[in-house]
Amino acid sequence: MTTIPSLSDLRMSHDPAGRGYHAVYREHEVNHCPGCGRTHWLIGRMSAECAFCSTALPLAEASMRSHNSPAVIVHRNRQAPAWAA
Repeated sequence: MTTIPSLSDLRMSHDPAGRGYHAVYREHEVNHCPGCGRTHWLIGRMSAECAFCSTALPLAEASMRSHNSPAVIVHRNRQAPAWAA
């Protein structure tokens, strides 16, 4: 069985800025798909998927959330009164 070398074994340091381009889906911005260039997305809880070529991107807001506390869902229109039909 082979082992995977760690960064210290390879004499490399952890440098997030040096890793290069990291595509994420950003809410309230125009997001072009890195696969096909289109802008139609299917948004989930943790990722967004291009509606044309199925390229998946992580949500920027989901990756910034702390996982130590439970998720709190707040609706965008919570200040508006709820009207029954």
